Amino acid sequence: MAQDRIERDSLGPMPVPADALYAAQTARAVDNFPISGWPMPAEFIAAVARIKRAAAAVHKAAGRITPDLAEAIAQAAAEIIEGRHRGQFPVDVFQTGSGTSTNMNVNEVIAARAAQLTGAAVHANDHVNMGQSSNDVIPAAIHLAAAMAIHDRLVPALRALSEALKLKAAAFDSVLKIGRTHLMDAVPMRLGQEFSGFAAQIDACLAGLQAATAGLCEVALGGTAVGTGLNAPAGFAAAVCKILAVEAHLPIHEAGNHFAAQSAPAAALAASGTLRSTALAMGRIASDIRLLASGPRCGLAELRLPALQPGSSIMPGKVNPVICESVIQVACQVVGCDAAIAAGATGGVGSILQLNVAMPLIATNLLTAINLLTNAAKVFAEKCIAGIEADELRCRQSLEQSLAMVTALVPRIGYDAAAAIAKEASASGKTIRQVCLEKKVLSAADVDKLLDPSSQAGSRL
Repeated sequence: MAQDRIERDSLGPMPVPADALYAAQTARAVDNFPISGWPMPAEFIAAVARIKRAAAAVHKAAGRITPDLAEAIAQAAAEIIEGRHRGQFPVDVFQTGSGTSTNMNVNEVIAARAAQLTGAAVHANDHVNMGQSSNDVIPAAIHLAAAMAIHDRLVPALRALSEALKLKAAAFDSVLKIGRTHLMDAVPMRLGQEFSGFAAQIDACLAGLQAATAGLCEVALGGTAVGTGLNAPAGFAAAVCKILAVEAHLPIHEAGNHFAAQSAPAAALAASGTLRSTALAMGRIASDIRLLASGPRCGLAELRLPALQPGSSIMPGKVNPVICESVIQVACQVVGCDAAIAAGATGGVGSILQLNVAMPLIATNLLTAINLLTNAAKVFAEKCIAGIEADELRCRQSLEQSLAMVTALVPRIGYDAAAAIAKEASASGKTIRQVCLEKKVLSAADVDKLLDPSSQAGSRL
């Protein structure tokens, strides 16, 4: 086992693993918070490193640090962004609520790595953290990481899901089926219409995510400790944001009011709400598709899903809607993430005067929700939606058997007479068509015309 070395901070000496790039403050945090074993998300660590790299470039341009030092800090930060040194960020999610431990963890690792690169001393606070505070860096990193994850990964995944649903809507536009409300038979519709409704729900989520991303592009950099900007050079935050905007391909900009930006995580809360809505939409769609595919002989069985794996350890031949079930579970988990974020944004829990103190919790749950939805949307589109087939025979049989077909007769014979026909058909086991013809309520030609499901289902897509 590697022996410890002794590092010092303002509290005194602290043993640190000999091969660690981090120093005393990180080691204290590891010792203080053996809570979950969950380190901060890699995307979040990368976002903090992006801020440090941009800050070094701005300080270099202003002459506040030497070019060699700035370039070493930038290279060290770049290595972290690329995913190197991942084991050097062991601080638990459930740490100090400001995220100071993680900010210092990144500062210490960058300082140590930059010192290796230059051969000169690099100070974690004086150089890497210059012009910054954990209180503006951490909320800024939450916004940056979440905005990039939504823009770069979640939005493309949802667009692909929407397109897959639209392709099925077009393919199924000629398939007539019975609609259902309250899980009971309703009037005829087209299977393509049903899938167009699924696609429209995802499109609405995409619109909401665009608005949420715009809110996340406003970052707290420049506020430092409490929002006053103490020790941040004039123009520093705006210059850093300009660099981040180019890197992220997003309009990253300094917050208009730093006191709000650091005390109230409103944009993160709004983004979480949109993620929750997206999860619920995906869960609803998955639940509906699972129901439409139920059977294959004793359920609705209007859809056939791809057979991906055996469904039972005891029942041979059983195949389950496993992708739908996975998506539904993801939806439940994202609702849980949103609940945690909402609690963390609540006064008396996380938001206390000039600083929210549930930032690591908010960061982790926000990024977890984004990543879960991204992966679930990809799997849903590729392994389920793309392979769905319609059972047109089953759809036609259900149409003919439905008592709700009588609805089309109401304009001709009235509600009460139509209800009597439906009641008799239900009691006798006959179809609406059979009862109408036996009772000669209308001519055979009129019955055929009125009970034609294509005329009841509305226009095609």
